[in-house]
Amino acid sequence: MYFDFDYYWKVLKHVASLKGWKGRNKTLFKLLILVPLESAIHSIFFLLDYVFFPSLWTQKVVQPIFVLGHARSGTTLTHRLLSADGDRFNDFLYWEMFFPSLLEKKIIRFLGKIDQDWFGGPIKKRLVKLDDQIFGPYRHMHYMSLWASEEDQFSMRASFVSQQWSLEVPMMDVIDMFHVDKMPAKRKRWLHHYKEIVKRQILLNGGDKTHLSKNPVMCGWVDSIIETFPDAKILVMMRNPLECIPSVLKLVEVSWKGKKWNKDDYAASLNILTDISFETFIHPKKILAQHSNVPQMVVDYRKITTEPRETVLNIYKALGLDVSESYDQYLQQQEEKERGHKTRFEYSIDDYDQLSAERIEKELDDFFDDHQWPKTTEAVEPYEDAASDG
Repeated sequence: MYFDFDYYWKVLKHVASLKGWKGRNKTLFKLLILVPLESAIHSIFFLLDYVFFPSLWTQKVVQPIFVLGHARSGTTLTHRLLSADGDRFNDFLYWEMFFPSLLEKKIIRFLGKIDQDWFGGPIKKRLVKLDDQIFGPYRHMHYMSLWASEEDQFSMRASFVSQQWSLEVPMMDVIDMFHVDKMPAKRKRWLHHYKEIVKRQILLNGGDKTHLSKNPVMCGWVDSIIETFPDAKILVMMRNPLECIPSVLKLVEVSWKGKKWNKDDYAASLNILTDISFETFIHPKKILAQHSNVPQMVVDYRKITTEPRETVLNIYKALGLDVSESYDQYLQQQEEKERGHKTRFEYSIDDYDQLSAERIEKELDDFFDDHQWPKTTEAVEPYEDAASDG
């Protein structure tokens, strides 16, 4: 199993240098003891997958679909609507991402079945309670659960390819998870490892499903995705940046504050995240324009939140997929449920010194013209997020 020693040493050195931080020793223990131990165990199971599941040698990833776009632009809603299409798609539940090996997941599913069938599910009940304790306080911003589909890039965590470390410790100036297309060595190794994990997940779910991925961070991986999966199909979610850029800054800032970091501690990382937000719009458009042969579609956030059925039908048409009668009935049932749904998450662009409506409108002027977004003369603040997450 691949492990990014380069980023591991950079993170280890950075954490070791934070001598005034109260969480330094605890994090060093994780890095020096838990991370190597965990990765070694996963590597053994990863290797055993090819012994216990010989069909993995020939398993293919055929025409995967990637839902990309700025965080808070409707990626979660779109992914959830698509994944409801019967047994067509393959994706990851959040708990499955902690176990990259097929054998590991098979064992855990088997133990879960014993827990439920033999004992009535006491372990599952405890996990549900723990799930609510961990994720419950944050679900008004973004719904998460061990049993919900999530960004499958998290499945690369055991290989030390994870933005999670930058959410624990503000250090986006130390490790870069976005600009993979500009990292020749990493893009090849990261995407090969990612493909290996996806192959295992597809085989876990029957071996014949279409992989469905949603990852905002992969907006910087578009060229690498196309190189690794030449038959990939790509959706790009598009939402007014006056809304989604401050929204994601607020979301990440809440995470850092929850870890007891002060504004001075995370100011540099917040600036980097702001710059990346602009690239999240620009980079996919640039790369996909160079690959017009790739099945692709830009999905308007306003449409997916107000006209989900029509929007999904248009997505299926653009990607060359057929719509079953049962799935169409599901979309009709979801129409009223999704329309006008709001989350209780407020933020204002004025909360951020490094960001302004003027900067957004200037740097992304072409996008405002293309999508007819209202500019500052029509904007209101503070903004209450009307997203169905993601």
